[in-house]
Amino acid sequence: MSRSSGGGEGDGGRAERASALVTDPFDAHPGLAPLRTAARAGDWAATQDFFAGLDSVDKTSVAVGAFGGIAGTETYLEKAVAALPGDPLARTLLAERYIRIGWEIRSGARAEHVSRDQFDRFHSWLRKAEQLLIEVCAEQPAYAPAWTSRITLARGLQLGQSEARRRYDRLSAHHPHHFSAQTQLLQQVCPKWGGSWEAAHGFAQECAASAPDGSHAGILVAEAHIEHWLELEDSEATAYMHGVPVRDDLRHAALVSVLHSAYRQDWHWITGHSTFALAFSLGGHLEDAARHFAALGSMASESSWQYLGNWQSRFMKFRKAALATL
Repeated sequence: MSRSSGGGEGDGGRAERASALVTDPFDAHPGLAPLRTAARAGDWAATQDFFAGLDSVDKTSVAVGAFGGIAGTETYLEKAVAALPGDPLARTLLAERYIRIGWEIRSGARAEHVSRDQFDRFHSWLRKAEQLLIEVCAEQPAYAPAWTSRITLARGLQLGQSEARRRYDRLSAHHPHHFSAQTQLLQQVCPKWGGSWEAAHGFAQECAASAPDGSHAGILVAEAHIEHWLELEDSEATAYMHGVPVRDDLRHAALVSVLHSAYRQDWHWITGHSTFALAFSLGGHLEDAARHFAALGSMASESSWQYLGNWQSRFMKFRKAALATL
């Protein structure tokens, strides 16, 4: 689902603006680039070496997610799984790829706009992924990327709130502030997936309050407000994001996360600043948004911005207005 938030531009204008932004995570994060090279070459040894060199669970989950978006990798991953049936990485990467294939078939449309055939094929791919990950999680109960993908699967397979939360709790027992998993569960607890706004905002606030200052968890607060905005009618949505309570909520969340002195620019930082830049821009709080646009420079993440039609041109327009306040 997308929402337009302003006038359009000609195709030439959009192309010019889009070319000025770096949006591919492999280009935005140079440390990820060797993984793309290995994936495109179908080089399993190089893929293994890349993951073996990562120094945090957060980086591993980000890399697994980025890898899942590379088309065609399922071919060499299936060979790797067959050759190394006990390798958790091979099975997790293949499962993540199956999830992406399934979701591409389903599309991002609301359920009422997805055909029965789409749902059948979607669920077929997700069940293949689930079978792989059940085994991984049984053998490696602390393996965060597999549990993170299983939270996504719980949503796609419509397993319900309790099962999604159970999977998150199993992961958080080992990794209590794992942002990749938190952002997946946040989607689950929103009304569009059977949750409620009380649950969504509550979970975001719970994560932000319990995490150390300078963590990524505050980003969830902005994500929850953007999700809420998306569900409201135009005038109500505008009033919601312009409201002082939301503005103050966003300011506090930004200060304890991406704007905190303890925050470190790992592979979530572009998503974090992009999300706050959008939330503040939607509320007309341009001076607040400016700090995040300034931090981003030419970088941008589509994570939440994709909800806007022609999001890259909208990003550029909002950025220009915000930076003019500095």
